Amino acid sequence: MKFALKGQAYDIYIGDVRLWIPDYSQYTYPDTMVIQGKPIYTGKGKTTVMNPLLIVEVLSKSTRNYDQGEKFLYYRSIPHFQEYILIDQARYHVIQYTKTSEEKWLLTEQTSEAAILELNNIDFTINFSDIYEGINFEENDES
Repeated sequence: MKFALKGQAYDIYIGDVRLWIPDYSQYTYPDTMVIQGKPIYTGKGKTTVMNPLLIVEVLSKSTRNYDQGEKFLYYRSIPHFQEYILIDQARYHVIQYTKTSEEKWLLTEQTSEAAILELNNIDFTINFSDIYEGINFEENDES
């Protein structure tokens, strides 16, 4: 993703910057955040942002419920936030939430190895085979 967006007006943070959610007085560390334009920082320094356009979380057995439930509730309170991607690490399964112009969230869910993830707010597409490259699902079996 970082290479595909090079030279465009996006900043990409991969687990190294925290997100402040003022409405819930919560900090989180999303797996990946994309910010369009200039980051809005809070506090002293540049380690906490407040304006992601896109957030990506990789789901594990221990984080799945929180990422899909309470955490997504927190994220939806962020005015700049437009798209949420949840990638299951144990099988071909990507959940995509996109905020519509009517301020509603549209759910798209794909489970095929041949599927393609196409972002709605950023000109970016990726094949599932590339997302899951090198993953051995038997090793990740969570049963």
